[in-house]
Amino acid sequence: MPVSFLTSEGYQKLQEELEYLRTTRREEVAQRLHEAIEGGELLDNAELEAAKNEQAFLEGSIKELEILLATARVVDDSEVDREVIQIGNTVTIQEEGSPEEVYEIVGAAEADPAEGKISNESPMGRALLGKRVGDLVQVDAPAGPYVVKVLKVDL
Repeated sequence: MPVSFLTSEGYQKLQEELEYLRTTRREEVAQRLHEAIEGGELLDNAELEAAKNEQAFLEGSIKELEILLATARVVDDSEVDREVIQIGNTVTIQEEGSPEEVYEIVGAAEADPAEGKISNESPMGRALLGKRVGDLVQVDAPAGPYVVKVLKVDL
């Protein structure tokens, strides 16, 4: 099984999500199931079928998170380097003729491009890993390759 990388912040966020699913969501789904069962005809009860599907989906999500958290490698801030780009770094880059862009390199499980968090497995994340300030980096994106310059690396 491949190792998933998480920042300590990402690990905590997923722990909280798991706790929410195990408690609040399970209770809500159990209540929905109970109401559907009491709702009448069990042979032709679309609400019961929908509640069962929701329960199965919820349990699958819980299992996925449990496995992810059990097998994840949490990147501790003390392991993060300011010299060489790795998971946990915030990187400022610039493509020629474009404004500067800032991204945090995170594991795939916590990637959120809208929040500026890119996966170490994405084309850009993969290209940036191991690079240093001043390096020109070719990013092999689906729309075609382009080059960015690493301007700054932070924790």
